[in-house]
Amino acid sequence: MATTSATTFSIGSTVSFGSRGNPLPQSKPFVARFTSPNSLASFSGLKAATYVNCESESSFFGKESSAALRGSFVPKAQKANQKSQNGLQPVASYKFAILGAAGGIGQPLALLIKMSPLVSALNLYDIANVKGVAADLSHCNTPSQVQDFTGASELGNCLKGVNVVVIPAGVPRKPGMTRDDLFNINANIVKTLVEAVADNCPDAFIHIISNPVNSTVPIAAEVLKQKGVYDPKKLFGVTTLDVVRANTFVAQKKNLKLIDVDVPVVGGHAGITILPLLSKTKPSVNFTNEEVEQLTVRIQNAGTEVVEAKAGAGSATLSMAYAAARFVESSLRALDGDGDVYECSFVQSDLTDLPFFASRIKLGRKGIEALIPSDLSGLSEYEEKALEALKPELKASIEKGIAFVQKQPVTA
Repeated sequence: MATTSATTFSIGSTVSFGSRGNPLPQSKPFVARFTSPNSLASFSGLKAATYVNCESESSFFGKESSAALRGSFVPKAQKANQKSQNGLQPVASYKFAILGAAGGIGQPLALLIKMSPLVSALNLYDIANVKGVAADLSHCNTPSQVQDFTGASELGNCLKGVNVVVIPAGVPRKPGMTRDDLFNINANIVKTLVEAVADNCPDAFIHIISNPVNSTVPIAAEVLKQKGVYDPKKLFGVTTLDVVRANTFVAQKKNLKLIDVDVPVVGGHAGITILPLLSKTKPSVNFTNEEVEQLTVRIQNAGTEVVEAKAGAGSATLSMAYAAARFVESSLRALDGDGDVYECSFVQSDLTDLPFFASRIKLGRKGIEALIPSDLSGLSEYEEKALEALKPELKASIEKGIAFVQKQPVTA
């Protein structure tokens, strides 16, 4: 499995560990073994071995990078050992629900969540075809117990006592469709599902994947407000795919090791509202004006690139599930007490004059602990202009979502 910032390196089906690297295609197996399950609040398996071993012959891993990995992870393993000896080993204790689990994103996402050692219960909901997905996943020898729930009559039971909810439900983009074209269908789906979340697990972290995220997150916020349970620290629009793509494309363009690359992406999650801050790329790298424009446009239009490549057979489902799994893992790590969890997400924000904005955030046990304003300081001239240019479109999308709920009050 490829690695990502705050996601995993895996060993076969037995163990993985969290890394703050980035998506890493591997041509040959990468092996890593950890001392304690506590070092792995991440996607993978059941056992933790008693040593750290880093082996790789992939195109991105040579002797130099393997040595760097050892240097990075051995101290974590030793620290994990100390926690283990003090009786602080984590247990699978979080209940998780995926609403839209039988879809193109929901199925691979469910598989990735099933691999998490922190999840005790994995509830899968959809309007049809979810029973087979649950049966299939239930055969995987990982800790979480899988249950299926079909149709509106079973939605409440799916959500009872859940700690984390992910909503990928809705129709996918098709050739020629914009995210705005999806609004009329997906807006009502998200509204209905979030009403059920408010009624059954109002304290849960809520992750919105359903597009258009620029509108569906404000829809969710308005529903929760009308239900009297809105906590802006626990509502997230999952924009991680923009970061994953930015990291990948920059690494390819500049021949960098993917594990090292981190590009913050701000704004929103559609077209020109997606703004990769290439001037903030880590490690520091120089781009020509032409490269900045080419990379920015490709990152903004990457979803269309996939839709067209699939020629009507779907949208970006696998990469979206992968990116969502990364954000989910970060949420689980934060819930489990990790004090060093940062991701980009579309959230209620005061960093600009817009009520919602995607930026880097710090996650903690109670949700968002802080917005990170430093990414918006010292922008390049290109980024400053792009930031101002995206605001009218993003503002309109936000207002469209809010208006949708205000015209259709939630069910009491």
